[in-house]
Amino acid sequence: MLVLLIEDHRLLAETISDYLLSENIEVDYAATGLQGLELAQQNTYDALILDINLPDIDGFTVCQRLRQQYGLDLPILMLTARDQLQDRLQGFAQGADDYLVKPFANQELVARLQALVKRNRGQVVNKRMSLGDLTVDTSTQQVWRAGQEVIVSPTSFKILRILMRESPALVTREALQNEIWGTDSPDTDALRSHLYNLRKALNQPDQTELIQTVKGVGFKLIS
Repeated sequence: MLVLLIEDHRLLAETISDYLLSENIEVDYAATGLQGLELAQQNTYDALILDINLPDIDGFTVCQRLRQQYGLDLPILMLTARDQLQDRLQGFAQGADDYLVKPFANQELVARLQALVKRNRGQVVNKRMSLGDLTVDTSTQQVWRAGQEVIVSPTSFKILRILMRESPALVTREALQNEIWGTDSPDTDALRSHLYNLRKALNQPDQTELIQTVKGVGFKLIS
């Protein structure tokens, strides 16, 4: 998991970052709202931890711009010392997904982050997803095409699940690598190899190609 932390209190930010790293969650850090907006546009994150009281623009404005101006739908967890109902309602109105009042336990922060990311990835409920003649069972990691079971590797299954979840939208190469391997992703040959094996498993000679490559950008799954 890769998250963006926007928090102007440096000591608190370091404490949060250290704990998240101990839970195998990578962190990018911004001390101001404008820095955070820039990073959010440049990179692909699984979630955003956002303080409300920032030195330039407040967290409400950051959240609003991310949702309305930039169209980003990543989970946003707001951190604040404000505990009034009106503040929480304002945060939700601007597009926040969850709200954590300072002081808080780091364990609760991680639990809320993981729940938000799982829900955003469609992993909260084990279920079958279907697209055309393709069916994927996220609980058993089984794949069928035209009623016939297809055997794929665990990494290939992850790739397929992501592409299926986002279909018909395109998934960039960077986003795919980040979700599968995080910041420790191998070279591009690894992704290329897994995609080759996935295509080979899915496509019989008389079947149409399901995974479409958009050269230089990424991939999408079509029915």
